Amino acid sequence: MKIDIRHAEPGDYEALREIHSQPKVVRGTMMLPFPSVESWKKRLAEKPTSLYCLVACVDDELVGTLSLKHETHPRRRHAGYVGMSVHDLWQGRGIGSALMEAVIELADNWLSLSRLELNVYTDNDAAIHLYEKHGFEIEGTLRDYAFRDGGFVDSYAMARIRTPSGAD
Repeated sequence: MKIDIRHAEPGDYEALREIHSQPKVVRGTMMLPFPSVESWKKRLAEKPTSLYCLVACVDDELVGTLSLKHETHPRRRHAGYVGMSVHDLWQGRGIGSALMEAVIELADNWLSLSRLELNVYTDNDAAIHLYEKHGFEIEGTLRDYAFRDGGFVDSYAMARIRTPSGAD
């Protein structure tokens, strides 16, 4: 299976809405159920320059997405925040790894980011394993981080720190 990674385009709004309508995606992200087509159309049309949106496609079907928010504050320009979603039917098939590899390449070799950050629910074992596989470490637990399924859930703050080249 060939996974193509590309930049999200404005015409991807329907596929992105479909991904973010999936039960596992809603449960594993901060998204609310029932996203509208218009909200995704607006989101892609009004994307800030500090936001990079990548999508994963298999045979021209959009199956996953990853966003990287590059910090703009002068003291945080070395950092970026990552968020990812993979369609329920495509989870566990290498889509997340392909997206992570692409964003790490972008961050390390083109944006000069030395810190990538993300949050993941503590019960999302598959995602935690994926992030650890790509060099992310748990930095702390955020208690009662979000409201989901009628109760509060904890989240891990995770980060990947890239040592500057030439450093020991």
